[in-house]
Amino acid sequence: MSMITQFRPHLPFLRRYARALTGTQQSGDAYILASLEALRDKPGHVVEASNARVTLYRFFHAIWSTTGAQLETSLNLAARSPDARLRKLAPIDRQAFLLTTLEGFNRSEACEILGRTQDELEALLEAAHRDIEKQLTTSVLIIEDEPIIAADLAHLVEDLGHRLAGSAATRRAAVDMAKRLQPGLILCDVQLADNSSGIDAIQDILQEMNVPVIFITAFPERLLTGERPEPTYLITKPFQDDTVKAAISQALFFGTESVIQQT
Repeated sequence: MSMITQFRPHLPFLRRYARALTGTQQSGDAYILASLEALRDKPGHVVEASNARVTLYRFFHAIWSTTGAQLETSLNLAARSPDARLRKLAPIDRQAFLLTTLEGFNRSEACEILGRTQDELEALLEAAHRDIEKQLTTSVLIIEDEPIIAADLAHLVEDLGHRLAGSAATRRAAVDMAKRLQPGLILCDVQLADNSSGIDAIQDILQEMNVPVIFITAFPERLLTGERPEPTYLITKPFQDDTVKAAISQALFFGTESVIQQT
């Protein structure tokens, strides 16, 4: 089996991870493209790990650590100061946190990907948790048509110290509520009660305001096709509390850049 064939099933999730690291669809996909080009040109540089997914993510991190400055400049971000660009690259503790929460790697796999020992990884995760605890609170709008899931998300949001702005189950209600309440963050299901798309609801909302958005779906790979504007943040159903915590942390870290790209 070729290397590309082994990696192909994991690429949609690597795209999700790259976007979470960088805060935008454009930047995340640029890192993926750089990784695939490096894989094509220098396949011998890939060092096999415990499984294909770990191998892919470890190779991606090698690209991430060596091409960051060049890629950020090539994405028309040169107007930002070097310090500002550096702040937009997720630090190592957030990388560790996202790998073990958003991507679901176990501790041993995360150590392989980052090239860290178990003790070093635990220190990174502790630092990430401390950083999240110090994060400023905001108001959160939940767009979800399943009452039980909406209630679970509301409880989680409040446990993190954020305020629940409100909850909507349809596209129209979501847009009206967002305009009225001006939330600082939105958690949005993909399929809503009126059989419309949560992505369409967010597109409507983003015409009126800038707000970071996290999408929730049982099939995240279906939204990472490259065929239409796509979300920066995706949480897979059924979700774990730490997964939501990681996504919220990153979305607020990047602020209003963490939205779907506008057409």
